[in-house]
Amino acid sequence: MLAASLILAAGLLAPAAAQTRGGGAGGDASRTIRIVALGDSLTAGYGLPGSAAFPVVLEAALRARGRRVEIVNAGVSGDTATGGLERVDWSVPDGTDGVILELGANDMLRGTDPDVTRRALDTIVARLKGRGVAVMLAGMRASANYGADYRARFDAIYPSLAREQGLLLFPFFLDGVAGDRALNLPDGVHPTSEGVRRIVERILPTVERFIGTLPAKG
Repeated sequence: MLAASLILAAGLLAPAAAQTRGGGAGGDASRTIRIVALGDSLTAGYGLPGSAAFPVVLEAALRARGRRVEIVNAGVSGDTATGGLERVDWSVPDGTDGVILELGANDMLRGTDPDVTRRALDTIVARLKGRGVAVMLAGMRASANYGADYRARFDAIYPSLAREQGLLLFPFFLDGVAGDRALNLPDGVHPTSEGVRRIVERILPTVERFIGTLPAKG
């Protein structure tokens, strides 16, 4: 997920205008689409002003492209996939159309068994789908310093889960940002404001496709 040097430097991800396209809810101009970004510090915006957090920047980018959308920030610094499962019911309120699920980085940094992470993510997805809430998956990747076996098992979580659950997948949330010192805070792990803008730029097409798949609701 992150370069080995970044992990050694920082440890855990820890506390401290286009027209709207048709199809699904994304084509329903009569109402605002409500999406929850359920994640860890990468979603929460650790070390940044609130206006620079991923959900805020993503919402602004979507609105600039004609999307009537609200992105709720349900990121919790230090959270794991199991932690996300424990709070999913109250973090994702009734009336939510879709969830962008970004969890697992802290599991990897702690060396959690990938089977544990996968089960938690799978249960989150199943619980949300059972409530009629669509899910888009934001993937993570393991660092090289964990060894080939761990990397293979961890990296397989996201594409496997996406296939089995029929989810739209953005393969690597930190694509183009991880390992770039200019796009990360001094801890070497969390994106700067510019890093967040880079993430949004890369994930935006996938999020737009996701919105286009959301079922229209009365």
